[in-house]
Amino acid sequence: MSKLYSGAEIVFKCMEDQGVETIFGYPGGAVLPIYDELKNHQTVKHILVRHEQGAGHAAEGYARSTGKPGVLLVTSGPGATNAVTALTDAYMDSVPLVCISGQVPTHLIGTDAFQECDTTGITRPCTKHNWLVKDINNLAKTIHKAFEVATTGRPGPVLVDIPKDVQFKKTNYTKYKKQKKLNGKKNHFSHKEINELINLMSKSTKPIFYTGGGVINSGPKASDLLRELVNITGFPITSTLQGLGAYPGDDNQFLGMLGMHGSYEANNAMHDCDLMINIGARFDDRITGKLDEFSPKSKKVHIDIDPSSINKNVKVDLPIIGDVSEVISSTIKSIKRTKPNFAKSNKQKISKWWEQIDKWRSIKSFNYVNSTETIKPQYAVQRLYELTKKEDTYITTEVGQHQMWAAQHYKFDKPNRWMTSGGLGTMGYGLPAAVGVQVAHPKKLVIDIAGEASVLMTMQEMSTAVQYSLPIKIFILNNEYMGMVRQWQELLHGKNYSESYTAALPDFVKLAEAYGCVGLRATKPEELDDKIIEMINTDRPVIFDCLVDKEENCFPMIPSGKPHNQMLLGPQDKKANKITGKGKTLV
Repeated sequence: MSKLYSGAEIVFKCMEDQGVETIFGYPGGAVLPIYDELKNHQTVKHILVRHEQGAGHAAEGYARSTGKPGVLLVTSGPGATNAVTALTDAYMDSVPLVCISGQVPTHLIGTDAFQECDTTGITRPCTKHNWLVKDINNLAKTIHKAFEVATTGRPGPVLVDIPKDVQFKKTNYTKYKKQKKLNGKKNHFSHKEINELINLMSKSTKPIFYTGGGVINSGPKASDLLRELVNITGFPITSTLQGLGAYPGDDNQFLGMLGMHGSYEANNAMHDCDLMINIGARFDDRITGKLDEFSPKSKKVHIDIDPSSINKNVKVDLPIIGDVSEVISSTIKSIKRTKPNFAKSNKQKISKWWEQIDKWRSIKSFNYVNSTETIKPQYAVQRLYELTKKEDTYITTEVGQHQMWAAQHYKFDKPNRWMTSGGLGTMGYGLPAAVGVQVAHPKKLVIDIAGEASVLMTMQEMSTAVQYSLPIKIFILNNEYMGMVRQWQELLHGKNYSESYTAALPDFVKLAEAYGCVGLRATKPEELDDKIIEMINTDRPVIFDCLVDKEENCFPMIPSGKPHNQMLLGPQDKKANKITGKGKTLV
């Protein structure tokens, strides 16, 4: 007779078969059988967080920096509801997560039992799929299916809700055999579509590649192929916030980030192009601006693995459904076979386009007026970049002005080095995400570029970092405001700074020491470099309180609902109108 395994044992057997090495969690009554089983599975390391939202963001950081699914374990009721923000964040940003949640025993479901909630009902809108497992015989196949759904097609979060009695019951366990072909991995594109794409590229005089997080989700091979495609075509390339690092940020063909706080040259090129090739992005509203004036004269190509993303926000002329790596690879092979001199023959055709792009680029839209008296936040990020660029550095962020300054001024040349909350814009994301990244890469430099308002939302996770000796660096650009809220209030709400100033901030240096971390502070530009170097060389968790200009705004900026060619460039930039006659300046 074969051995019988409890539901709790099966949870770990499934994780071991799936190659899971780390889970992030917080115990509670409805998952105690699973926690009781933890001691018997030494290959799976559990990281005890201080809040279930932190578990979810840590799992996101782990997933985004490794390409593997992140796993979190939470209890029923508030344990599950606390994880909803992280699940929604992962859903918006296509991050593969597997959430195992405990549930009250099956005979108590629906009775308003202690710490009961309708977990599958609550999480249905923010997961790719979820399951309530009432039969022990379905548990193993459900968990394996959960990993498959999370990691195939467009990645995303899933949840498996397991009642407490199912965790105790026993059944047989059959070792998981990975299928040769997983659902969602099949490519639907044809050679005809690839040929049509190449034909459009050959005819274009103002082309641009618009790339997103789908390139990174497709794996490191996709980034290498993207670089080859850009090189053989000679086309300019821009990126969404989530796509940064898929293409080298310091390369001349890279126009910088696109969108609301993207570069002047990237946004104007998107507006004026005659061919836009979207690779792995979803036409988010922070990218498109005013939809009916978005890239009005271009032919539009959309390459995406998710058919539901095609024509969802922007109608395109050529949809290509498939894995980004496979589509780019097929395109490169066809170009080399049919048009071996593509770049040379196209160079003259797009030369005037590059001349126009260089005019837009000459505005230097990320410039700012520096100061010898106060630390400008842009300068702080630039110095951080210069002093860490030789390291294999992983950057996470919170959400707000500091996030945009990090995207503008920190240059990424590799994928999976940039972890930030895009679609949901979750304040408090960066610190627990840094915990997850550091767990995955214990010997690497991991820095959370933070704002003082955001980081306080999940500051308790510094305790997690200390417990597990995770030397994360929290680099706070402290302007004492909810910076982006204050900026919008200044520019769009008549300078009514309603509730955006934090009048009672902690002393972050003392707070660091209270947690058992190292606290550092910089108040003047001349001390910044030495303090950053000290932070880098510290082998313990660090909270760096960098006091920056309280009134600095993040430019350039496309006001909500405006088209790309109506950017606000800031009070010091007044060259745009002379160059194009279209750009707007803020006086």
